[in-house]
Amino acid sequence: MTTGVRRRMGVEERRRQLIGVALELFSHRSPDDVSIDEIAAAAGISRPLVYHYFPGKLSLYEAALKRAAEDLAERFEEPREGPLGARLLRVMGRFFDFVDEHGPGFSALMRGGPAVGSSATNALIDSVRQAAYVQILAHLGIVTPSPRLELVVRSWISLAESTALIWLDGRRIPRGELERQLVHDFAALAAVSAAYDSEMAALLRRLLSGEPADGPFAELIGRLSALAPV
Repeated sequence: MTTGVRRRMGVEERRRQLIGVALELFSHRSPDDVSIDEIAAAAGISRPLVYHYFPGKLSLYEAALKRAAEDLAERFEEPREGPLGARLLRVMGRFFDFVDEHGPGFSALMRGGPAVGSSATNALIDSVRQAAYVQILAHLGIVTPSPRLELVVRSWISLAESTALIWLDGRRIPRGELERQLVHDFAALAAVSAAYDSEMAALLRRLLSGEPADGPFAELIGRLSALAPV
């Protein structure tokens, strides 16, 4: 009969373990409802040892949030090849994968959790939004956006956040429909802006010229045409 020996972890390894454990717990319940005792038990260590690596739950939450923020920002990365509509649809799929995996934690972050209000937390949230903004501009082939384009892209990112939060509250609309609807929302926001601005109109014409007949943007045009009176 062999006796199991607990392996001693180095400082950084233990910190990574605790962050991973906290993320897992925060993914299933609001951080407000997760105690240090639960984190310690899940990690197989004592409560005082958790405090040896993190001063308190807030600092552990912020460390876990930093890892989650980096993960979420990476979901917006996409090869810049092929039609924009298809690229955005894949991005939305990965975005909702994250929301699905980290529902309570995502909701607590956006609606207000234990670390919300701290400068570190707000900076992390802003960094994710900025990463998404930069990625979308890159897909559009734009380095210096006009004020109207900046408004469209940032408004769309905010819309994706709020849509995800509403979806989490009951998941009453099929996720796949919302992913496609958000891609349509981007096209709609761009189209409305193009109606007021020649630069946006030129950008929209360029984007639509590369869209296939069976792509999400073409689908939106077909759906809207079906609503128009004969």
